[in-house]
Amino acid sequence: MLVTGASRGIGAAVARLASSAGYAVAVGYHSDDAAAEKLLAELAGPGAAFKADVGSEAAVERMFTEIDNQFGRLDALVNNAGLLEGGSRVDQIDERRLRRVLDANVVGPFLCAREAVRRMSTAHGGNGGAIVNVSSAASRLGSAGEYVDYAASKGALDTLTIGLSLEVAGEGIRVNAVRPGFIKTDIHARGGDPERLARLTPAIPLGRPGEPEEVAEAVVWLLSAKASYVTGSFIDIAGGR
Repeated sequence: MLVTGASRGIGAAVARLASSAGYAVAVGYHSDDAAAEKLLAELAGPGAAFKADVGSEAAVERMFTEIDNQFGRLDALVNNAGLLEGGSRVDQIDERRLRRVLDANVVGPFLCAREAVRRMSTAHGGNGGAIVNVSSAASRLGSAGEYVDYAASKGALDTLTIGLSLEVAGEGIRVNAVRPGFIKTDIHARGGDPERLARLTPAIPLGRPGEPEEVAEAVVWLLSAKASYVTGSFIDIAGGR
């Protein structure tokens, strides 16, 4: 299994749970070497780290080639890597920010899905597999006044999930998505708003943020044989929002 953006947060939780479930885990990450190595030490089984900017076609192709050489096959992809910038109205967003967000959150998952399909699809000589895209409740809610660009990028990821699931359903590949809401990770701090979870917790019907491990459980279930009749579907993990 390849998990992109796996060095922290939801990605790290998915990697740990998948490893305990018997997967050999390819830990995809952008820049934090120490975090990736720490995660590898926490895995229950075999794993390896692969440093790549998923917004770069050359970097994605290189990462998948390295995974081929190390593991010899690919059974599952979790498109988790993503970027959230600081709160801003649409009329304050510039082109550089848009391109950063869309490269990480849309171009990256498309490129990784392309490479995964080329390896897993029975039409390409593969044995089938599963893809889970980590979207966001923001794709439904819009994130007005904060980051409509992030929400729009996750809306594109939802569309990729639906379209790709139909394209490859007859080729042994299932494609699904999870849509987390407010989860206890550092994504908000890295986006410049470390107090956002605490401030918005009262708006969550269940009264608390979610844990990365709760998202990981849904991801690993969707990848498993227990979800063999599930494709083109979404699991909202947002505490009722």
